[in-house]
Amino acid sequence: MSDRPQTSEPGRRGVLRGALATSAALALPAIGGAAAPAFALSGRPKAGWGVQAGDVGAHSGLVWVRSDRPARMVVETSPTESFKKVTRWRGPLIGPDTDFTGTTRLRGLPPGEQIHYRVRLADPDDPRRTGEPVEGTFRTASVSRRDGVRFLWSGDIAGQGWGINPDRGGYRVYEDMRALDPDFFLCSGDNIYADGPILPSVTLPDGRVWRNVTTEEKSKVAETLDEFRGAFRYNLLDENLLRFNAQIPTITQWDDHEVHNNWYPGQILSDERYTEKNVDVLSARSLRAFSEYFPVSTLPPGDADGRVYRVLRQGPLLDVFVLDMRTYRNANSPGRQTDDTTGILGAEQLAWLKWELSRSRAVWKVIASDMPLGLVVPDGTNFEAVAQGDPGAPLGRELQLAELLRHIKHERITGTLWLTTDVHYTSAQHYEPSSAAFKDFEPFWEFVSGPLAAGGFKALKLDGTFGPRQVFIKAPDRNNTSPAETPPYFGEVEIDGGSGELTVRLRQEGGNVLFSQTLQPGRVGQ
Repeated sequence: MSDRPQTSEPGRRGVLRGALATSAALALPAIGGAAAPAFALSGRPKAGWGVQAGDVGAHSGLVWVRSDRPARMVVETSPTESFKKVTRWRGPLIGPDTDFTGTTRLRGLPPGEQIHYRVRLADPDDPRRTGEPVEGTFRTASVSRRDGVRFLWSGDIAGQGWGINPDRGGYRVYEDMRALDPDFFLCSGDNIYADGPILPSVTLPDGRVWRNVTTEEKSKVAETLDEFRGAFRYNLLDENLLRFNAQIPTITQWDDHEVHNNWYPGQILSDERYTEKNVDVLSARSLRAFSEYFPVSTLPPGDADGRVYRVLRQGPLLDVFVLDMRTYRNANSPGRQTDDTTGILGAEQLAWLKWELSRSRAVWKVIASDMPLGLVVPDGTNFEAVAQGDPGAPLGRELQLAELLRHIKHERITGTLWLTTDVHYTSAQHYEPSSAAFKDFEPFWEFVSGPLAAGGFKALKLDGTFGPRQVFIKAPDRNNTSPAETPPYFGEVEIDGGSGELTVRLRQEGGNVLFSQTLQPGRVGQ
């Protein structure tokens, strides 16, 4: 990764704000076998997969692109659409070692401003030979409280065999989200379903036929690095997502389906579809592809440690704490341990989270959890998330949550809010110590919203250990309903710059608000 800025005045044409500025090759391919384009051997480098910005703060951000051949990545930024004055950032040489993807870190950006950017790909042997620029825009976080913050969250994309359906206009929920023009989008995991092949068509219960865009890599479960790369590339065939990426920066986390359903470290798969059974091998390959296809500040090449968990500071009103409940967990089990220091986060990540929450001075502290807290998520006779169905005192992974909630209470940490996806429906839970078996915590809210493009599933039971009260729920009455039967869900969070009030809205495809809750600032827990 390179981030050396150079100022220049090219006086080129302006960027069309929020529009998809890529070649005609981005149109949805025909059904039945559309794969990644072959790498051309002549002409100029092309960026046929759009652009993305990620982990944007007040003064920095990451910009991503993919080339069709080896190229030098160059990013130009400007405060205006006209690009009359630009800063040029010399990015990395990109090639086959990263599947021709590259990320450039932009530093020293002005806070609270709309940044217009374009990415050029230059021939490494002749820098004068550049492809057509691909354009995008994003807003940096404001350092002024009065400006407020607004963002969206959801997850679960291309799951259970429900892929890009051109009959429905593809992933059109992304167009609904783009129209709201949030400051950023938090993707709470399951960005791909590496364990879920996409077939050309699926017959629905009423006889209708769901058609999918297909690719060679998505015709089977992902095992090799190239197959994982192809799975991450699949969603970029959707025009709605490309337009969204060109306008809205992302904060991305991962969960189980980036590798395999309900996986945990050290697991040996019994799934007959796999020749590689060692989940540690598969997860390493997936994480490498994940780091190549998303601009994440704590993954290579930006951070050699390669961790997904991190905190993104969005000005005085908001810090976002991105968790990784997958990489450091212990094995799924009945969850009845009376002593569990590993839990679902691992000891090191839990200590990090407690430290970062204690030192945060933001009015609101959003904890982006890739799994729900009080919903009982089964894994056969074992349990996949935190709760395990016993409403009594904390056991198993619940012990870590109890330790964290106790820390928030006794450290007087205000404004915590939990957001998640994972369970393929939308709901709101309020956790109340007066109704809980474990009482040493302050009340707090957990909101669930998703999927974006996957099967809808029936509601799960609540575990009473932490006293959850379900205030709202919308879920189908059977499992794996298609997006044509159950609308995709996403959530919106808006923090008012004047009052500091935070409002959560649970929305569905089309933008309709299903539920709204306003929270007051300055309260321990919430």
